[in-house]
Amino acid sequence: MENNNQQDNDITVSAKAEQSVLGSILIDNDTIIEISNILSMDDFNYDAHKTIYKAMLELYTSSKPIDFLTLTNAIKNSVNIEEVGGYEYISKLPSIPDYSSNAVHYAKIVKEKSTLRKLVKASQDIINTAKSGKSVENVLDEAEHTIFNISQEKTKSTLHHIKDVLTDTYSVIEQNYKNKGSMTGITTGFIDLNHITNGWQKTDLILVAARPATGKTAFALNLAHNASKDGKKVAVFSLEMSETQLAQRILSAESKVELKKLKTGELEEEDWQKLINAISVMTKYPIYINDTAGINLLEIRSECRKLKMQKGLDMIVIDYLQLMESEVRTESRQQEISKISRGLKILAKELGCPIIALSQLSRAPEQRTNHRPMLSDLRESGAIEQDADIVMFLYRDEIYNPDTDKKNVTEVILAKHRSGEIGTVELAWHGKYQLFLSLETY
Repeated sequence: MENNNQQDNDITVSAKAEQSVLGSILIDNDTIIEISNILSMDDFNYDAHKTIYKAMLELYTSSKPIDFLTLTNAIKNSVNIEEVGGYEYISKLPSIPDYSSNAVHYAKIVKEKSTLRKLVKASQDIINTAKSGKSVENVLDEAEHTIFNISQEKTKSTLHHIKDVLTDTYSVIEQNYKNKGSMTGITTGFIDLNHITNGWQKTDLILVAARPATGKTAFALNLAHNASKDGKKVAVFSLEMSETQLAQRILSAESKVELKKLKTGELEEEDWQKLINAISVMTKYPIYINDTAGINLLEIRSECRKLKMQKGLDMIVIDYLQLMESEVRTESRQQEISKISRGLKILAKELGCPIIALSQLSRAPEQRTNHRPMLSDLRESGAIEQDADIVMFLYRDEIYNPDTDKKNVTEVILAKHRSGEIGTVELAWHGKYQLFLSLETY
């Protein structure tokens, strides 16, 4: 094994930390339990140390002791012992760490050095990609993806004794008992919708579709508004309306001042006080708005990654899917929408937060006696339906039947729910405030 003093002048490498990790395991085999939760084989810089650590892991998983004899025999089964420094090098490893009790400390140093090397490599890869002739958007996307993945690396989970698991589980059950009806996901803000969905779940792609003038933008903004009131950080991408138009709608819902008044300026004295009070409250809501027309998936991904790293991100709303641009033109718009929907599902998994995307419907509901939407009505559907974890349709009977007894009632039809039941939830619609309410509170 070569002398590593010179290499240790490199801040991305610590030969002594790597040796101390291996030596600690030889001194106390039990330290590998915590170390293996921090380090993988690839976190070691030196090939010899990778080979030694791999052999140690194999012995550990085979329930065999890790000592000089078993380790050297395990190494000889895969490589020549001289490739890892020989018998003498391995025999000296236990003398390198100051204390085996510091094993986790040494492992964290190795992990930090590994992260630095990944960042250096990522920088080199970014330079090469930039010189490859790819578009600036693609270069930025690949760069952000690489850095984001490095920043999101976490130590692996480990096994826990059933006694500890049961203790924690009992605490959860006790907490659930104290908070009956609480959800595992992000609140929708509507009692019945919370009941059927258990809230918006991490990594879910939720599709909200409706015919024009049914209130799908208002519904999406209500969902964003309700989540933010619960302290959730929400990103809203509006491809159709300006950020001012969106803010007016949210402000109308919060203040109970008619949207028409906000647009025309025909405000009464009491309206101003309502607006001031609402603005005072709303400035604390963690809602972030982007109103770039024709934004594409790469740009949305970039914005969301940055927001997650800088402020945190719990939910994304996109209004609406068919207005998104494709980075690469394909034979048909249907193929482009399919790629976009698949990309949104991947993004939801990457960021660990639900994405609510609005979608258009075809004209098929207009041509049926029963105008309620169905999955087959999704415009440019195919992959959209497959990628979505939840598909919801909005339907207002009064649009088609003026004499209906369900005026100002919107049906939220859950036509697909990958992890739960389907069904219909009825909400009250306050059009003048762009506000949806549970019927119980209407």
